Amino acid sequence: MAILMVQGSQFILDGKPVQILSGAIHYFRVVPEYWEDRLLKLKACGFNTVETYVPWNMHEPQPGEYCFEGMADVEQFIRLAGDAELHVIVRPSPYICAEWEFGGLPSWLLADDHLRLRCSDSAFLAHVDRYYDVLLPKLKPLLSTSGGPIIALQIENEYGSFGNDASYLQYLRDGMVRRGMDVLLFTSDGPTDHMLQAGSVSGHLATVNFGSGTEWAFAKLREYQAEEPLMCMEFWNGWFDHWGESHHTREAEDVAKVLEEMLEAGASVNFYMFHGGTNFAFYNGANCQQKDQYEPTITSYDYDSLLSESGEPTAKFYAVREVLSRYRGFEKQDGYCEKRDLVLPEPKGTASYGRVELAQRASLLQQLDALAVKIQRTNPEPMEKLGQDYGFISYQTRISGPRERQELVVQEVRDRALVFVDGLLQGVLERGNVAATVSFEVPAEGAELLILVENMGRINYGPYLRDPKGITEGVRHGFQFLYDWTIHCLPMTDLSGLSYAVLSELESSARTVKEEPFFYRGSLHMEDVSDIKDTFLRLDGWTKGVAFVNGFNLGRYWNIGPQQTLYVPAPLLRQGENEIIIFELHGTEDAAVMFVDQPDLG
Repeated sequence: MAILMVQGSQFILDGKPVQILSGAIHYFRVVPEYWEDRLLKLKACGFNTVETYVPWNMHEPQPGEYCFEGMADVEQFIRLAGDAELHVIVRPSPYICAEWEFGGLPSWLLADDHLRLRCSDSAFLAHVDRYYDVLLPKLKPLLSTSGGPIIALQIENEYGSFGNDASYLQYLRDGMVRRGMDVLLFTSDGPTDHMLQAGSVSGHLATVNFGSGTEWAFAKLREYQAEEPLMCMEFWNGWFDHWGESHHTREAEDVAKVLEEMLEAGASVNFYMFHGGTNFAFYNGANCQQKDQYEPTITSYDYDSLLSESGEPTAKFYAVREVLSRYRGFEKQDGYCEKRDLVLPEPKGTASYGRVELAQRASLLQQLDALAVKIQRTNPEPMEKLGQDYGFISYQTRISGPRERQELVVQEVRDRALVFVDGLLQGVLERGNVAATVSFEVPAEGAELLILVENMGRINYGPYLRDPKGITEGVRHGFQFLYDWTIHCLPMTDLSGLSYAVLSELESSARTVKEEPFFYRGSLHMEDVSDIKDTFLRLDGWTKGVAFVNGFNLGRYWNIGPQQTLYVPAPLLRQGENEIIIFELHGTEDAAVMFVDQPDLG
């Protein structure tokens, strides 16, 4: 039984001093077929521990409905880590940040206007308790005190950067202990006074998160924790990207240098990330430090980390491996690896499958009833009030005429809206873009107004965490509010009701003048299942939308970049025909896609 304890300034594991060398791999960002591969590569780099968050929104998608299967099978991921002789740090706090949608909080929390997040609000805590009553018993047999690989659990995540409700932190701590979580409990925060003061829990290990400035960060931690072991719980060795920005990179030599500083200080470390993976489907988060500066995160979570998005070792992998080898060696002692453990698994490899024509098309606007049951409301309710979590939502109403040209004002759009009048696109309204406006006149016979809103990802960090989606207040034409709305919730989880028509030669070779959201469908034929490899979906000439392979939502694409390809893991493909569906909001120059063997992240 390997139990992690604190003794003075050292971690003690199984009665011996140990330095925790950990790397983050999020099971929910990697297809399960690749979990073992990524864990073995972590070990081959010289690490002795893997760390993962636990996203509440994936495990309880609706109140009282739970999912722990497929990519949500956290128990299996932890067991595989144990089989690889890795220790495991689990961060099961209600909030995780992680550039993940709503920081891991379930969207249905926002259906209650009075509920307050991440504090001692009784309604919020009741939901946490119900979730923990399901989650924590699943972790109990996997704790090191029960013979499993989990050596530590996080109480809350970077709470000092959000609030100062000490009773809330204590409630979470007590709830974990009451449910049998008898391993080391810790907190993690930025290395500043206000964060460490508000985010720490008395009697439990505090850790800090940073990407550089080792000496200063640990000195600040020592002001609040004079004797306990030093640990960087998140060593930011790369970074994430927002749509419309440049791709972030960091030199391998710089990462290795900062790692060596931590090792020389006798500190333990968790690399955030060792392997980033992908924000599949609609699970990307967003940032908003100032109210009008909404920044959604891209689909790729490559993070410029030690393993690429497709799991291949990068220059950072080898630079870090060299430091670990030189600093302590890889002999079997104190939880470190033998040289036989340093052999990398065989590369998975990538393949280029070429061009695929998408010869069929289905109109969203003409088939709304095939995708969702219409809902009648006086006001344009946000998604959460209607039980919807992710995707798109359509609002329709009729305006009497005649009316002079006036501006259409949406109070407020979250996050991006296409405005149609009698089926014709009038313009796009984007959150935070005050320069974008739409105005129109209404003829004597009246007009049909349709607003298609996309949830681009709920905010995952900062003061604007409460982030309902759709239209949150109302819609005006000029100064007059519009009522009597027909609403279609479009989470895009089931597209089987669509009817497709074959594109004409003219339509398939040239962009149509009328911009309208369409689903495009084609098929990728695979001859030999034994030779299927990872590939990357390239969407040159497309504008913005979502891609599906065999019903699996790969995530969003957008021609503003930085990423220009979507990662397609080989386990999503099969022998024979593979259905490709592209939901395109604006139109394409060429109704075809390419499958290439190299990513393009900008």
